[in-house]
Amino acid sequence: MSRALVLNASYEPLCVVSARRALLLTLNQKAETLLAGDGVFHAEKVAFPEPSVVRLLHFVKVPYLAGMAVSRRAVFVRDGGRCQYCNAAAESIDHVVPRSRGGTHTWENVVAACRSCNSRKRDRMLEETSFVLRTAPRQPRHRTWLLAHGVRHNPAWADYIGDLAALTA
Repeated sequence: MSRALVLNASYEPLCVVSARRALLLTLNQKAETLLAGDGVFHAEKVAFPEPSVVRLLHFVKVPYLAGMAVSRRAVFVRDGGRCQYCNAAAESIDHVVPRSRGGTHTWENVVAACRSCNSRKRDRMLEETSFVLRTAPRQPRHRTWLLAHGVRHNPAWADYIGDLAALTA
């Protein structure tokens, strides 16, 4: 199923929805189509181009960073799919301060790790090991969050969302 990028009235990226949902937003005059995709939706007597980018007609205030849930997929996107200890391909997540030692399941305490590093670190603190974090874990920025939802972005969206690869680096 095709996907469409939804922009706020201020042209700020909000989310990615199905092309069908984007078409309904435009038909209900809640959004305008800025960029059409390759497909077409057919009704009995009319055809509509498949929206690829739509902009809401009224500004919607959305708290982007509040309540952003930590998930395995999102941590992998934030860390580029690499182990934060040895830079190998990540296969699991690791709590920097182990949960058994009072660590929390928050963005600032969870990193991507390869199976080997995760097994060797076990439930120890970083100070008790020879491990060093490549980068300090932090909550991702909004545009990176679009990727964290498992959406492969359309290259035609680059004018609206910028270079997502640079944001995840």
